Amino acid sequence: MFQLGFPKYLKDDVAKVIGLTADKTWNNSRYDISEDFIHYWQNNRAVVFPYRIYSIDNSNEIEDILNERQKMILHCIYSRSSDGYVRQKHLRSLLQMDYEDWAIPYIVKICDEYVVEILEMTYGILKDQDTERIKFFCSENREEFCKSYSRMISYWNEFYRPNYYKFHHYIGRKLFRECFGYSKSMER
Repeated sequence: MFQLGFPKYLKDDVAKVIGLTADKTWNNSRYDISEDFIHYWQNNRAVVFPYRIYSIDNSNEIEDILNERQKMILHCIYSRSSDGYVRQKHLRSLLQMDYEDWAIPYIVKICDEYVVEILEMTYGILKDQDTERIKFFCSENREEFCKSYSRMISYWNEFYRPNYYKFHHYIGRKLFRECFGYSKSMER
């Protein structure tokens, strides 16, 4: 389910992490992943991973036996959790690491979702960092990235407009423009 979400040279690390993640799902769901998948390109390689996973987060039980790269994989996988608190926890951990380029699709994808606290946290961590690698990834996936920007706007409009009446004050806009490199010219 996640092998296509990481470079081939990480195959053994991905298999180890997946083998250690919980088999138990939220509300005893009979599905452990969603039917929808995210599709990006990175370094001329397709990157494909589930939109959501429904596995219970058992990362506290297994992190100590993982190396740094495997922990990074674990955080990427759980950033797709159906639980927003789990997504935020793992994204925070990922952003605090010296993450590799293959983790960038997971970072970008989570930021087009509806949890404003995740956007605030992400912006707070990235605003003072060099985000050129993320900007390059976003430009490499221009069409998908512009869809993500539009999706972020629709969530602002639906849920956060009363608190951020002017869109240019919204944290999602700041994140996408300052840290991810969005500009109107990308839509042309």
